Amino acid sequence: MNLKKTGLIALCIAMSFTSCKGQESKKESKSEKPNIVLLFVDDYGWSDVGYRNNTFNTPNIDQLKRESLDFNRAYIPTPTCSPSRLSLLTGKEAIRLGMPRHIAIDPKNPDAEYNLWPTDPVQRPSRNYLPLEEITYAERLKEFGYYNYFVGKWHLGHQGRYPIDQGFDEEFGTTDHGHPKSYYFPFFKGGDPKGFMKNYKEGDYLTDVLTDGAVKFIKGYDKDQPFMLSFWYYSVHGPSVGRKDLLKKYQDAGLEGKYAHHAAMVEAMDESVGRVRKALEEKGIADNTVVIVLSDQGGAYTNAPPLSGGKKGGNTLGEGGARVPFMIYYPEVTTPNTVSNVPVQSIDLYPTLIEIASGEKYENKDIQGVSLMPLLKGKKIAKRNLYFFRSYEDQYAAVISGGDWKLVKYHSGKFQLFNVVKDISEQNDLIGTNLEIETQLKNEIAAWEKEAVPTY
Repeated sequence: MNLKKTGLIALCIAMSFTSCKGQESKKESKSEKPNIVLLFVDDYGWSDVGYRNNTFNTPNIDQLKRESLDFNRAYIPTPTCSPSRLSLLTGKEAIRLGMPRHIAIDPKNPDAEYNLWPTDPVQRPSRNYLPLEEITYAERLKEFGYYNYFVGKWHLGHQGRYPIDQGFDEEFGTTDHGHPKSYYFPFFKGGDPKGFMKNYKEGDYLTDVLTDGAVKFIKGYDKDQPFMLSFWYYSVHGPSVGRKDLLKKYQDAGLEGKYAHHAAMVEAMDESVGRVRKALEEKGIADNTVVIVLSDQGGAYTNAPPLSGGKKGGNTLGEGGARVPFMIYYPEVTTPNTVSNVPVQSIDLYPTLIEIASGEKYENKDIQGVSLMPLLKGKKIAKRNLYFFRSYEDQYAAVISGGDWKLVKYHSGKFQLFNVVKDISEQNDLIGTNLEIETQLKNEIAAWEKEAVPTY
C-alpha cells in the first residue's frame, strides 16, 4: 500500500471518528436537559384515583404512580381555580399578590382590576388577572433554552394577558373561560378570541380535543431545544358531562347522576394521560422527559373517606379541599413506586422546575416555594410551616406545622386544631385542650397574615 493511500485511509478514519464524536456530543447536548410535561387537572380530588378508590378507573395514573415519587401530602395554598394557577406559575402564595379567589369578571366593568364576592364576610378585593410583571416558570425556563407550549385552561386574565404574554411560545385551546358550558361541542359560550372552536364539530369532546393538541405537539416537535408542555385541563371541573361511552359503563355499574358523569370524566382524563405518555414513547423521548401530575384543588362532590371537606361546603381548607394528587416521574432520578409523606405545596414546583432546567440549585427570597429536588433524590428538606388563605366564607386561613399539626381559622373568631397524621379525617378538634401547639400556631398564623396579606 503506497503512502498516499495509507494517508488517505488514516484521514478518513480520523474524520469518521471526529464526525462520530461530534454527533455524540450533539446527542449528549440535547439529552443534558430533560423535557418536562406538566399535567394540571382541575378539581381532581385526592381520593378520586384508582389506587386510592376503586370507584374510579385510572390505569394510566396508577401506572405512573408505580413509576414515580408520589407526594401523599401535597397541598394548594389557595385551593381554588385562578389562585392555584398563579401560585403554580410564580412560586408565590397567591394572597401576597392579592388573589384569594378566582377571577370573576363583571360584564359591566370587564377591565376592573379587582372583584368582590357577595358572601365574603370581609368583602376582600381579589385581583382579576396575573400581573404581567410577575416572572412565570415559562419565562424562567426560556432563560435555560426551553420551548414552552401551553394547552387548555388559563383563567388568569383575558386577551393581552394570555399564556403567550407570560413566557409561553404557543398556546392551544385557551379561552376567556374558567370552565366550559359543556364538554361536548360547542364547548364554550363566547369568549373565544383565538377562534379555537371553529375547528370542531358536534360530537367532539373537549378533553379529547385538547389531548389531540398536546399529542400533535409532541409528535411534531423538531427543535433542538428541550420543551416544557403545560397541559392544564378544564376537566374534571363542572359541568359534569361524561363522555357517552364511558358514562354508560358507570351507569351500568350502579352510579347515578353527577357521580356517574364525574367518574366518566375522570376516566377520560386518565385516557388523556395515557395518550400523552404514549406519544412520548413513540417519539423516543420518554426516557428523557419528566412527567408531573397535579390537581388545582379537592374534588367538587366527594373525596370519599378518609378526608373531610372538599371544593364546596365551607370547609375547603379541610384535607379534602386543599390536599391533592401529585406525583413526579423523573427518569434516573426518582425511585419508582415510592411515597413521600412530607407536606409540600404547589408553590414548590416553581423552584423545582428551574433546578431541573438549569441543573443548579435555585434560591429566590421573593418566592415562598422550596425546591423538591432533595425529595426527588431520596433526601430530606427542612421542616416548615405551610400557610393557606382564601376569601369566600367564614373559614379563611390555616397553617400546617411540622407535618402533624393543622390550625384552621375563621373570621367569626373560631379556631380548629387537628393532628392530621393521627386524625386524617379531622374529626377530633383539639382546640382548647391546653396544648402548647395551639398558642404557638395562633401566634405564627397571625404573624404570617400581618406579613403576607395585603391591606387596601
